[in-house]
Amino acid sequence: MDLEQLRIFAALAETGSFSAAGKRLYKSHSSVSRTVSALERELGVALAVRDRNSFALTGEGRRLYDGAKALLEQAEELEKSVKEAGE
Repeated sequence: MDLEQLRIFAALAETGSFSAAGKRLYKSHSSVSRTVSALERELGVALAVRDRNSFALTGEGRRLYDGAKALLEQAEELEKSVKEAGE
């Protein structure tokens, strides 16, 4: 699991749509779907329940989203502080 996978998953959780997440991140619907499927295989759990007309995070998906959000915020803060230190 890496930060890019977490960014993609967080966008999906926030938008509730593979297409909308793809648009937000300038990625294809299928790229978002493949990334989430790879995360599910890696973690051994379903992160979302999806069908043609609906999308919902599972309990594990909600837990991953909450943790991913915190990690992504920390990564942004770290990047900002390093850049500022270099100026």
